[in-house]
Amino acid sequence: MTDERPPAVLSLRSATLAFGQRTLWSGLDLDVAPGEFLAVLGPNGTGKTSLLRVILGQQRLTGGSISLMGHEVHDGSREIGYIPQQKPLDPGSPLRARDLVGFGLDGHRWGLPLTNPGNRARVDAAIAAVGATAYANTPVATLSGGEQQRVRVGQSIVGDPKLLLCDEPLLSLDMAHQRGVSELINEQRTRLNTAVVFVTHDVNPILGMVDRVLYLAGGQFRIGTPDEVLRSEVLTEMYGTPVDVIRSRGRIVVVGAPEHGLTHHVEPRAPHGPISPAGGAL
Repeated sequence: MTDERPPAVLSLRSATLAFGQRTLWSGLDLDVAPGEFLAVLGPNGTGKTSLLRVILGQQRLTGGSISLMGHEVHDGSREIGYIPQQKPLDPGSPLRARDLVGFGLDGHRWGLPLTNPGNRARVDAAIAAVGATAYANTPVATLSGGEQQRVRVGQSIVGDPKLLLCDEPLLSLDMAHQRGVSELINEQRTRLNTAVVFVTHDVNPILGMVDRVLYLAGGQFRIGTPDEVLRSEVLTEMYGTPVDVIRSRGRIVVVGAPEHGLTHHVEPRAPHGPISPAGGAL
């Protein structure tokens, strides 16, 4: 039988990333298929955001190779959509929602005006796709956190990317907006057959969407389905200390001993509570 799987959108081979004497991960072999949803989990400082920077062409690997659509990666690739971590905007900024979406088109990310009628139509279509038409001409800084994230999703998909990178896009959002933004990203993945690499501290809002997990911890990694990776014996081996994985009502909770280094994942609002698979407090 012949292998009829489509070519990978993203491929890493023996990929290694180190800063000085500290190796974040090494020997990483990974293929991300069109339409696949890959969640990247792990504690702070294990190289999750650095992995996205490598894919974006902003950070060079220490060893190994990476390719996008079979070609060498480079900064500013039109094949990639990117949702960065949410940052507050200057309250006095006149930047409108449609302006921010327009930056997602080649060249216009640098602030050039949208003079091409075709580009304006694409921006309007992206705004409509994320349900932001009602506030398309509103300054982004005045929008709620959930509305801003909708606009950022529009910015990331306006160029019909082959790969969508999401760097903790649910951070600082309430549960309703987490669900809305997650579903929106998943809808665009389904509509465009876009591969998604989704960095998060809590896998639960996206658990039903995830095909595979890349878990980074202690200089190691594991790749597999959530059921294969998010298991007590797997995480215990990675952390080098007993870790319990509890499944309850469709949610996954990871409980680890605070004295063995898991406390830095826990949010201040629940310093002694359970942590999510990537460390965020539940």
